[in-house]
Amino acid sequence: MPEERRARLTPDERRAQLIATGVNFLADHPLDELTMDVLAQRAGVSRPLLFHYFDTRQGMHLAVVTMARDSLLRASEPRDDLEPRDRIRDTLLRITEFVRQHQSTFHSLVRGIASGDPAVRRVVDESRDLNAQRLIDAFTELGTPDTPALRVAMRSWVAFTEETLLSLVIDRDEDPEQVVRFLEGTLDGVVAATGALQLS
Repeated sequence: MPEERRARLTPDERRAQLIATGVNFLADHPLDELTMDVLAQRAGVSRPLLFHYFDTRQGMHLAVVTMARDSLLRASEPRDDLEPRDRIRDTLLRITEFVRQHQSTFHSLVRGIASGDPAVRRVVDESRDLNAQRLIDAFTELGTPDTPALRVAMRSWVAFTEETLLSLVIDRDEDPEQVVRFLEGTLDGVVAATGALQLS
């Protein structure tokens, strides 16, 4: 009986497969090392095929970073069935676990793209803005006024959290519960400080 032919991938499926291969590359390498040649070799496809799907190396990087960012956002999406305090803690625990399981990918997202293309940086900045908004939503539910000071504080605290996760989870492998308690304490302190600051 002849061997059953493998089903051909649709263009969208093929593109998603290539992007996933690029995200997997981030597990061991910084984004800057991901070239068209490297991805073609890893995916077992021709270099011209990659240009068909991504046009440029920049386009490929943008697609890979977007998928990696979306994975982080899905892993940390707040649970609507929880009260605000529990929601924040649950989200922090899931982010910490994501970082533990995808250390190099998270490192590439936070630090590896620092000198990259503006469009790539913008993708990562969008995730920071969304995470800051999630915090703002939770604290306004708790009665904290939605002020310019709170918005600045939450955006800054998200960046602080990224550095904390890199240092304590990736570099030092600290206990996730302790890391989350530390983050909760700093978050409360930052929010409390916004009450004393009046920004126009």
